[in-house]
Amino acid sequence: MPNLIAMLAYLIHDDTDANAALAALAQKIAPRLRLAGAVQHNIGAGQDCACDMELTILGRPGMVIRISQSLGSGSQGCRLDSEALERAAGLTAGVLAQGADLVIVNKFGKREAAGGGFRGLIGQALADGVPVLTAVAPEILPAFLDFAGGLAVELAPDQAAGWCLAQAQTAA
Repeated sequence: MPNLIAMLAYLIHDDTDANAALAALAQKIAPRLRLAGAVQHNIGAGQDCACDMELTILGRPGMVIRISQSLGSGSQGCRLDSEALERAAGLTAGVLAQGADLVIVNKFGKREAAGGGFRGLIGQALADGVPVLTAVAPEILPAFLDFAGGLAVELAPDQAAGWCLAQAQTAA
């Protein structure tokens, strides 16, 4: 079994940098690896929110799930559509079950810190011996490190592609 310490990696992010970096990384390595997971794309700016958030499901060509909801102007609530996020995680679990060399999760965020979102998928991938790369915001890092139990390694953005390819080869 591959070394679990090397199987879970994360990038520290702000909301825009990690989305673009992980999407570009997935596109770059997809021809060489069977990918599972999801990458986020933020689209435009609506009247009542900063942008619409969509997840592209890796390993399911053309599958895109909108994970933001319109709450109306002046709303103070979270615009994340938790049901859509859970649906995206379920679709990704189906891809993982068919076999994957690597899982990329757009981020380990508040939902994952609370036990939902892609948290179960990350655990399943690691249990199956499939390496996982995600992004973590500085304010969520303590919850992520608690979840990881000391088995995660931080990567600089320029290290991610090499790590992904090396881990997928080791896990094969």
